[in-house]
Amino acid sequence: MSAPTATAPTEPSNVVLIRRLFGLAWCYRLHCLQVLVIQLVLLTLGIGGLSFTGIGIDYIRHRIDGTPLGTNPLHLALPDAWPPLRVLGLLAGLILLLALVRAVLNYVYAVSVNRLVQQKLVVDLRSEVHDKLQRLSFRFFDANNTGSIITRVTGDVQSVRMFVDQVLIQSVIMVISLTAYIIYMASLSPWLTVACLATTPLLWLMAAAFSRQIQPAYAHNRTLVEKMVQVLAGNIQGAAVIKGFGREDEARAQFAAANRACFDQQLGIFWRVSLFSPAVGFLTRINMMVLLGYGGWLVAHDQLPLGTGLVVFAGLLEQFSGQVNNVAAIVNSVQQSLIGARRVFEILDAPVEVRNAPDALRRPKLGGEVRFEQVSFAYDGADAVVRDIDLDVQPGQCVAILGATGAGKSVLMSLIPRFFDPTAGRVLLDGTDVRRLHLDDVRRNIGIVFQESFLFSNTVAANIAFGHPDATRAQIERAAKIAAAHDFILALPAGYDTLLGEGAQSLSGGQRQRLAIARAVLLEPAIMLLDDPTAAIDSETEHEIFAALDRAIAGRTTFIVAHRLSTLRRADFIIVLEDGRIVQRGTHEELMRIPGPYLRVADLQLVGARELSQLKLDERGGGA
Repeated sequence: MSAPTATAPTEPSNVVLIRRLFGLAWCYRLHCLQVLVIQLVLLTLGIGGLSFTGIGIDYIRHRIDGTPLGTNPLHLALPDAWPPLRVLGLLAGLILLLALVRAVLNYVYAVSVNRLVQQKLVVDLRSEVHDKLQRLSFRFFDANNTGSIITRVTGDVQSVRMFVDQVLIQSVIMVISLTAYIIYMASLSPWLTVACLATTPLLWLMAAAFSRQIQPAYAHNRTLVEKMVQVLAGNIQGAAVIKGFGREDEARAQFAAANRACFDQQLGIFWRVSLFSPAVGFLTRINMMVLLGYGGWLVAHDQLPLGTGLVVFAGLLEQFSGQVNNVAAIVNSVQQSLIGARRVFEILDAPVEVRNAPDALRRPKLGGEVRFEQVSFAYDGADAVVRDIDLDVQPGQCVAILGATGAGKSVLMSLIPRFFDPTAGRVLLDGTDVRRLHLDDVRRNIGIVFQESFLFSNTVAANIAFGHPDATRAQIERAAKIAAAHDFILALPAGYDTLLGEGAQSLSGGQRQRLAIARAVLLEPAIMLLDDPTAAIDSETEHEIFAALDRAIAGRTTFIVAHRLSTLRRADFIIVLEDGRIVQRGTHEELMRIPGPYLRVADLQLVGARELSQLKLDERGGGA
C-alpha cells in the first residue's frame, strides 16, 4: 500500500528561511542575550588589556627618552612619584587580572553556548520534529524513505543549531566587535583607519560570490548523505537476504560507492572553503602592511604615539582581521544551515491531514457498529483506490475481505481507524462520522494485527502492553492466554521479562503473530482489524493462530483480510473487491453457488489441496 509522491510545493526562498530561523532563535532570546552580554564583556576586557599594554609601552618610552606621555585612551593618570617598576607592576597586574577574568568568562561562554544549542535548542527541535512525525498520516511516510526521515531528525537538526550558534550569535558578535574596533581605531587616527580598511568592501563581495557558489554543493551533499543512509539501512534490514543469497561483496561495494560519493563531493566543498579562507587572510595581511608603512610614518613624525597609538592600533587591527576571517566560517555555516533548515521545515510544515475536529466528540467506549456510506478514497492526483463502498457491519459481526493485490483491501480497513480520511462519503462508528470522534478514542477502541507484526526492542510484557502501558501483569497474562502465547512466553529465558532484540528475530513467525494478537486484545477493543495475519505462516502454525484469533475476536466486530478458505469460512459474510469496488458479498456457502471471482479462488485452492493430498498419498505408497 504505497502512495504516489505528491507534487512538491514551491521551496521557500533563503530570505524566508532566514526569517524563520530568526524566529526560532527568538524563542531562546534570553539565552542568546546572556551569551551576547558575556561576549560584550569579553570584548571590553580585551580592549582594556590592549590599552594597558599601550600605556605601558608609552610609559617605558617616556622614562627612557623623556617622550611626553600625553592623554591615553583610558584617561589613566600614572603617578609620577611612584618608582617605574611599581608603575609597570601595576599595569602588568591589571593586564594579568583582565586575562584571568577573560579566561573565566570564556569558560562561562562555552558552557552557555553548549547549554543553549545542545541541551536546549537541539533537544527541543528534535522533539518537535518527532512530535510532528507522530501526527502525520501514512501518506507522508509513503512518500519519504526511512533514511531521509532519520537524516532530517539527526543531521539536519544539527544544521539548524549551527545557524543559531555559528551564524546568528557569531554574526552579532562580529558586527559589535568590528564596530567597536573601528570606533576605537578612528579615535586614534581616522585617516589610518580608512587606509587600513580600504580592502574590506572587496572582502564582502568575495563572501557574497562564495555563498552563491557553495549553496548548491551543500544541497547535493545532503542528497548523497541521504542515499548513503538509505543504503546502510537497507543492508542492515536485509542482512538475512544478503547472506542467504551470498551477496555480501555486492552489499559492501554498494555502500562503499555511496560512501565514496559523499567523500568525493565533500572533498570538493572542502577545497572551495580552503581556497576562500586564505584569500580572506591575504586581504587582512595587506591591511597590516598599510599599518606598518603609513602608521610608522605617523609615529616617526610624532603624529601618533607608539604605545597607545601604533601598538594599540596594531592590536585592534589584528583582532579586526581575526573577526573578518570568521566571515568564511559564517558563510560556510549559513549555507549548511539553510539546506538543513529547508529539510527540517518541510517536516514541520507538512500538513496534518488527519486531525481532531475542534468540537470532537469523546466516546471512550464504542459499541462496534461500522458503516461505510458511498466511501471513496484516492491519493493526490491518482485514481481512486476504493470506490463507492456501501457496507453495514453490526456489532460482533466478522467480515472477511478478499481481493487481488491492489484491490484496496488494506486501504479500506485503514479508513476505519482514520489512517486516511475518505475523499468522498462517510465512515460511521456507532452512527457517528468517524471524523467527528476524538482520534484517541477511535484508535483505542480498535485492535490491529498486521500481516507482518512489528515488535519493539523491549521486553515481552512491554510489547504486549504497548497500547496500554498501565496494564497490570495479570491483564498482560490474560491477553497472552487469549492469544495462545502464555505457554511459549513462560518457556523463554526470563518469561515475560525476556528482552526481545530488534524485530524479535529470535521468535518464530507464529510466536510474533500471537504477541501481536495479545497486544491488540489487551486494549479490549470493540473492533478488530486483521490484515491477512496468517499469510506468511505454515498450515500447522495457522491452526494455532486461528485458535488464538477465535478467542480474540469473540464478541468483537472484526474485519479480516484473507485469501485462504480456512479463514474465509469463519466470517459471518465476505466481500470481494476488484479495482476498489465490492463486486460480491455473502457467506461462503452463498458465494460458492454463484459464478464469480470468489468461486474461482475457491476452486483453485480446492484443486491445489487435492493435488497436495494425492502427492502425500503417493509418497506414502512409495515408501511402503
